Amino acid sequence: MIEMRTAQLADLATVLDWAAAEGWNPGIGDAATFFAADAEGFFVATDSGVPVAAISVVNHNDTFAFLGLYIVQPAYRGRGIGLNLWNHALAHAGTRTVGLDGVPDQQANYAASGFAHAGGTTRFAGTVAAETSPLIRLATPADRTALIAAEAAASGTEKPAYLTAWYTSSDLRQTLVLERAGKIAGHCTVRKCRAGAKIGPLLARDATDAEALIKHAAGLYDGEVIIDVPATSAGLTDLCERLSLTPGFETARMYRGPFTGGTDAFFAVTSLELG
Repeated sequence: MIEMRTAQLADLATVLDWAAAEGWNPGIGDAATFFAADAEGFFVATDSGVPVAAISVVNHNDTFAFLGLYIVQPAYRGRGIGLNLWNHALAHAGTRTVGLDGVPDQQANYAASGFAHAGGTTRFAGTVAAETSPLIRLATPADRTALIAAEAAASGTEKPAYLTAWYTSSDLRQTLVLERAGKIAGHCTVRKCRAGAKIGPLLARDATDAEALIKHAAGLYDGEVIIDVPATSAGLTDLCERLSLTPGFETARMYRGPFTGGTDAFFAVTSLELG
């Protein structure tokens, strides 16, 4: 018998294993950090108590939520389980605008649920020669308020619980701050993934600072670096190409409800799962 319920942290860890099997390459320490964003925002469909499908609709603030981690196990596809779980989870958002990053071939299905296309995101990946910069240091708890505000200005909405956890350093995730004249001029977070490391968010005022952050981040973990770049971030796209990073996986950013996103030339999203 198929039933739906709110997911627990252990369920989310299982779902991220599914995501890895789908080739999404989640961060190794993502489960607890994602869960801290909204513990009521993760859902599973179960068969005799065993999870067979999942989705997240995380409420970031009073006006904005983000949908992700929408996965149905192969043996349970084509039976309406995913759609029922989708509708169940979206109720959690209430009247909030909801964003998502979905693969392009699902755009028609998302549009049928009221989501409108707002641009694309391209994943760049490759090896970058590590290079430390004297302008860059590890973020401290005292930086978090400023970093959260900077990310909100770039992305279009504030995500306090999510980013408070995200900007808390661990062995698997570190945030770098670039300072000029004693003021924060840019920052990025890099986290160890199943393969390589993902950089996101990344915010910089120009290509010089963005390159310094990427090269410094490249020295923190082994393997290639991976950056999810919105189409609006033309400067970062050009930089990734100049660094010989290879474009690959693409997603479509879509919203249900009114939303005005950022247009920063040097901005990479925090994660495709939670925005």
